Amino acid sequence: MRNSGFCAIAGVIVLAAIPASAQQVGEVGVDWLGNDIVIEAVRDPKVEGVTCHVSYFDRGVVDRLQKGNWFENPSDSSISCRQTGPIKIGDIDLSEDGEEIFNQGISLIWKQQVVNRIYDKTNDTLMYLAHSRQVQDGSAKMSLTTVPLYGQEVVWTSGKPE
Repeated sequence: MRNSGFCAIAGVIVLAAIPASAQQVGEVGVDWLGNDIVIEAVRDPKVEGVTCHVSYFDRGVVDRLQKGNWFENPSDSSISCRQTGPIKIGDIDLSEDGEEIFNQGISLIWKQQVVNRIYDKTNDTLMYLAHSRQVQDGSAKMSLTTVPLYGQEVVWTSGKPE
């Protein structure tokens, strides 16, 4: 009975961490232990016409039993963002650290997979950084992709930054 309560709470925490904007578009099995690479499409909520594809490793039950560390996936992820329609940019954060556009839990509680958008004004480019965030022992594993705006017809709803 105690375990079922724990599992229910864990399920609620995991479901609450998954944003509605991510849609699984691929899953590739990598071994007989049930480990998979999952690919999700993520749309930037403030930039229409840009879609990011994020991939990450999802550990299977057998792998979790063999190696311990039952409650988390590795920090590795990869990202690729492209223009998938007319670009319309809303009120985005223009600061150097940008803003988080996506996050999901990759452990029971403490670790999240995150995507930040940063605008490079000098080069007129949107940068998207995928990384993991942890309470301690931060990871240097990251992936970066860019969407160049130079020469594109881009609509800025609040006016292009000068």
